[in-house]
Amino acid sequence: MSKLFLLLAFLFPWLVGFFVFLLGPILASFYLSFTDYDILQKPVWIGFDNYKQLFNDPVFWKSLHVTFVYAFFALPLSVVFGISLAILLNQKIPGISIYRTCYYLPSIVPLVASSIVWLWIFRGDEGGLLNNFLSKININGPLWFSDPKWALAALIIMSLWSTGNSVLIYLAGLQDIPATLYEASDIDGAGFWQKLFFITLPMLMPTIFFNLIIGIISVFQYFIPAYVMTSGGPQYATTFYSLYAYQNAFEDFKFGYASAMSWILFLIVVFFTWLAFKGLSGKIFYQGK
Repeated sequence: MSKLFLLLAFLFPWLVGFFVFLLGPILASFYLSFTDYDILQKPVWIGFDNYKQLFNDPVFWKSLHVTFVYAFFALPLSVVFGISLAILLNQKIPGISIYRTCYYLPSIVPLVASSIVWLWIFRGDEGGLLNNFLSKININGPLWFSDPKWALAALIIMSLWSTGNSVLIYLAGLQDIPATLYEASDIDGAGFWQKLFFITLPMLMPTIFFNLIIGIISVFQYFIPAYVMTSGGPQYATTFYSLYAYQNAFEDFKFGYASAMSWILFLIVVFFTWLAFKGLSGKIFYQGK
């Protein structure tokens, strides 16, 4: 009995944090999604009206479209770019630890700070760093965040800036691949591409799968850069789903409506995570099995 009491005493701070800051808000948001609530007055039960209103909201569908387009391009690019960079950083060359540090540093820079830097890089006039570079090679750069056709593309390009976390995980996965496999392939005369597709990628699949799941969760919750850099503009071109939910909750004070959006987002993330598990579960090789 004393051991159980001691265990509960150690768990008590975590249990308080779990119920107060995690489970409590989750249950509260589920209830609020069926109410009309603006903080100033008590929640009024309205049933499924928030959900019905969402499906008749053109900005809701626009935010879904923007988020899906971003996910369709940013997620595969981050996987390919991360693996390629990890392979380069896995080479045994002098000063490789310096290169690894340099590529990891952007991932620990606060997103607000890096967003402000990228605002300067993507400035539409000649004062913008990227457009200034393009002008040197006789290319007229677009207006980027002032142009609805290019604003989302700029954010997709920017997403590659913070791949340091995934690169670090890919690098750990690469270093866990037995060197004997590469030695045997050298004896058989295998080239770089044969090693890549028949040894490196198959053995790296658990790591790729992990980063893919984390990536699915993060791309559907993309928020800070869009909020800081564009506020959803121009012409809703960067109105991401999470940003629109935030605007409904903390700018329009439609907390019931925003809660309904949050639960729909939850179901979307669950569906695509399940899809990833279903599609890749039989293609992942774990060492020791």
